[in-house]
Amino acid sequence: MKRRVPKVADLAPLMQFKKPEFNAKRRRLDAALTIEDLRRIAKRRTPKAAFDYTDGSAEAELSIERARQSFRDIEFHPAILRDVSTVDTSCQILGGSSSMPFGIAPTGFTRMMQTEGEYAGSRAAARAGIPFSLSTMGTASIEDVRDANPHGRNWFQLYMWKDRDKSMALVERAAAAGYDTLLVTVDVPVAGARLRDKRNGMSIPPALTPATVLNALPRPQWWIDFLTTEPLAFASLDRWSGTVAELLDTMFDPTVTFDDLAWIKSQWPGELVVKGIQTIADARAVVDLGVDGIILSNHGGRQLDRAPIPFHLLPEVATELGGRTEIILDTGIMSGADIVAAIALGADFTLVGRAYLYGLMAGGEAGVDRAIEILSEQITRTMRLLGVTSLDELSPEHVTQLVRLAPRPAGVRQFS
Repeated sequence: MKRRVPKVADLAPLMQFKKPEFNAKRRRLDAALTIEDLRRIAKRRTPKAAFDYTDGSAEAELSIERARQSFRDIEFHPAILRDVSTVDTSCQILGGSSSMPFGIAPTGFTRMMQTEGEYAGSRAAARAGIPFSLSTMGTASIEDVRDANPHGRNWFQLYMWKDRDKSMALVERAAAAGYDTLLVTVDVPVAGARLRDKRNGMSIPPALTPATVLNALPRPQWWIDFLTTEPLAFASLDRWSGTVAELLDTMFDPTVTFDDLAWIKSQWPGELVVKGIQTIADARAVVDLGVDGIILSNHGGRQLDRAPIPFHLLPEVATELGGRTEIILDTGIMSGADIVAAIALGADFTLVGRAYLYGLMAGGEAGVDRAIEILSEQITRTMRLLGVTSLDELSPEHVTQLVRLAPRPAGVRQFS
């Protein structure tokens, strides 16, 4: 082989440098290719107590790890030689449309994580054409979120309190503000044991201790934003000074029953969905009450540790009830492939909570945009690789759930 001195004309095509990005926020968000990348950025930029409130779950945190592992333990079955030049990710859910098969889940204390909070989430959802859910424990009011997202789909999540009049006053405000769907959360009779929060002394507003100040030193932007914007408060509630667990136990009503659910349904003019279903029997019972949808969820692992895995429960619920109600899945979703798998196994829709919050903490509203963009790109790519062009083409034939945790048969002795 003969060697020669390379010509400048030959080198030029190989020496094209990437245009530099001088905006630091844009640079770090562009470098995030997965939700886990956003999580790592969020952890660096957010004080420990706020990050751990988002990232953590109850007790040993087995429920959230098992939920995420359940999505890792799948096998896809692609079809080949299909024309997938055009892919449609849109769907109909609860009487309206969504550009993608996921929406933003209700999250509490959101402005504690990053000061733009629910405003960032609702505006990003509107741009993406997906629903946004506001929590009873949200830090933006029902009306302010409506104003931030006047033309998008707003859903309101309700906790039943001991003071029923206050609960229903929120429901009336949501209806008056044009929210089209009410999510009634039923898995919080008392607060779960969120040990990270207890160890961090997490309170509302955040308590300043020597450890808090030390942890905040490398994160000045969070404190600048926190101290120069409106004080953190529950915009739909009275102000509170204490721990999160104390607030939940003071407010939430452990006496709520199916009769209360039927009563709420009679008061709400729009679509009604029950969030926190964890058994086939309870799914059947609420569907018999005539609700419009159910959310298979263990509250992101934040209530009962070792709770059922929603993704494992999905196929059985879809087989029995899929024709009678709309089925939504949350807990453990960290990628667009997870969402595609859920739709294939019978979910009509999914909700993402932590995935959106990692984006929020990583870069405010632009970070939420990036989280939605990542999930959307992953959904589209996964569908193409599976050989499908619309969500309706997805079926259980596309996914196998691999066995890791399987129930021990009843009556089998553990020791001989």
